Amino acid sequence: MTAADTAHDSIRAVLWQGDHLRLLDQRLLPMQEQYLDCRSADDVTKAIRDLAVRGAPAIGIAAAWGVVLAAQVGRDELPAASARLRAARPTAVNLMWALDRMQRAIDAGADLAALTREAQAIQDEDLAANRHMGELGAALIGPGSGVLTHCNTGSLATAGFGTALGVIRAGVAAGRIARVFAGETRPWLQGARLTMWELLRDGIDATLIADSAASHLMKSGQVQWVIVGADRIAANGDTANKIGTYQLAISARHHGVRFMVVAPTSTIDLATARGEDIEIELRTPDELLGHAGTRSVVAGAKAWNPVFDVTPASLIDAIVTERGAVERPDVARMSTLLGAR
Repeated sequence: MTAADTAHDSIRAVLWQGDHLRLLDQRLLPMQEQYLDCRSADDVTKAIRDLAVRGAPAIGIAAAWGVVLAAQVGRDELPAASARLRAARPTAVNLMWALDRMQRAIDAGADLAALTREAQAIQDEDLAANRHMGELGAALIGPGSGVLTHCNTGSLATAGFGTALGVIRAGVAAGRIARVFAGETRPWLQGARLTMWELLRDGIDATLIADSAASHLMKSGQVQWVIVGADRIAANGDTANKIGTYQLAISARHHGVRFMVVAPTSTIDLATARGEDIEIELRTPDELLGHAGTRSVVAGAKAWNPVFDVTPASLIDAIVTERGAVERPDVARMSTLLGAR
């Protein structure tokens, strides 16, 4: 194990307890560290839908354990439970990927013990992939660099270590990253509430900025890379990620800042040819009209609340996966990556 495997890595948000799933409730962070016990597949579905668990890999892992919880009741429960889990959130392809993998095990006759092993394998493989992606991504970054990240892509969003935040963890451990900035990420403030909590908890110095300060920060020369995760990557490399990512990519290209997407290959959806084909989740306007239950916008105001946007592959310098890094992604390079073993 390298230093990057163990340094700055203490958080686990998805925990199987033998007969139930325990989730660190991310809606309450950073003020409260409270765990939510899911004892049924419907509990897991609700946790995914209500953002108690979020982040594409973590959603997929939680859904796999949701199948196990359904199997504890009986095989007759599996079809309906899997369908409800699948419908919990539409954009993150890892959810569908994990449920498809569990379904293949079911179709092969897996019993409860075998389904439990499969869910654990999904979780273990994600952690190993994140550590490897951290090393690969950090190797692309020049010593002494500053980086900006968006949303939360760390241990809270995965089995552990993180995707984009895993690259930052590895880069800090290797001495390549000297400055870390995190955007606040409206309207749920995942950057402010979650990423800053993760970084400071694990001893990584970081600076929070308003989302609207990103271009000004890039102009200052303090940032050499923008590093983000992904909820779905199309066959041509177009990438859906948290709303606000697209404008960061545009600004990065204008300012000569490089742009990196970090995600496991389970996030790549070859059935989706291009970004225009990705379904973008729309959530309630109430999330923009107030915060923490308190309205902050005048009565009668309308709001539009897409959760994700799509960054064209032409604005992405590198996509880093557990199978390798693809620079200047396009259909041919993505296909070559997925064909490699």
